[in-house]
Amino acid sequence: MNKGKKISGGIYHSNRKKKLFELVRPSRTVKLGKQKSKTIRTRGNNKKAVMLSAELVNVYDPKTNTSKKVKIKNVLETPPDRFLARQNVLVKSAVIETELGKARISNRPSQEGCVQAILIE
Repeated sequence: MNKGKKISGGIYHSNRKKKLFELVRPSRTVKLGKQKSKTIRTRGNNKKAVMLSAELVNVYDPKTNTSKKVKIKNVLETPPDRFLARQNVLVKSAVIETELGKARISNRPSQEGCVQAILIE
């Protein structure tokens, strides 16, 4: 049986259109490049800072228990999708090369206005 079809062959019609809060926003990809972000309006007239491109990262070092703001050199690998690493897209759990060494991104840069990472040994 085809999806959305009745047994008789007729089709089901939706009883209403999507409401404004149900609509999906276009996806944002954070690329490696000059620092660029914007503020968007969210539900309840709140504001959200979203990142479009980034060149700096807040790196936390678990050994010394300190954090530094350093420059991103390259995206080495992205476990969710290997093609994102080739395009230098910053996503959560991506392994990046920084001035301090390898680091793993621990936040979602497309949802927040900054990039946070933890140093990997």
